[in-house]
Amino acid sequence: MRLYGDLAKWYPLIVSAEDYAEEAGHLLSVIDATVGADASTFLELGAGAGHMASHLGGRFKCTLTDLSPDMLDLSRELNPAFEHVQADMRTMRLGRTFDAVLVHDAIAYMTTEDDLRCVFETAAAHLAPRGVAIFIPDLIKDTFEPTFESGGRDAPDGSGLRYLEWAHDPDPSDNVLDVDFALMIREAGQPVRVEHESHQEGLFDRATWHRLMASAGLERVQVDVFDPYADQHEVFVARRS
Repeated sequence: MRLYGDLAKWYPLIVSAEDYAEEAGHLLSVIDATVGADASTFLELGAGAGHMASHLGGRFKCTLTDLSPDMLDLSRELNPAFEHVQADMRTMRLGRTFDAVLVHDAIAYMTTEDDLRCVFETAAAHLAPRGVAIFIPDLIKDTFEPTFESGGRDAPDGSGLRYLEWAHDPDPSDNVLDVDFALMIREAGQPVRVEHESHQEGLFDRATWHRLMASAGLERVQVDVFDPYADQHEVFVARRS
């Protein structure tokens, strides 16, 4: 996908680390409520540009993984003290465990039940005995409605980007949806150009998430902490059963 490849250098003008500050605070509350204040190691699968984890470095020893080398390069610039590993979240095995494992919106790219189960198995394989896995998909089928977002930023060098992101489900009978990105890019001193890319993402109902987590050896944990985005996303928390 070009958004995470040759267009990745523009990603900081789509979203920034500051945009994740409030959600990172919620994530910390979940970890404190489940593992405790002595949790010290953190693994993120599909970390992208490292925006979420950038708020956690003062608390955790962080390991960030992603399939895209271009996104990992962005994260290394933002988080030079973190360990970075290029790997597929479906198959990665580091041979060590962590107090908390996070899979954020990158889990959307799991488009089959087998893919989703593999991610759950990866998370379970990297959990310390008291550790928790936290999955935060953008969308689930139970509450899905077509959505669009727009935004963008200008850079100090005179370049800039504006984007439109449109999520729609052409066939509600299956477990995939289409997400179209339109990017208007202005390089310094150059006319604006438009790039368009279509992504396919998985869309599973809550019962499927629960069933596949259980089949991967994960037991769900109910967590009662304030979530500022409770009406916008689903949060699944689990331990090894």
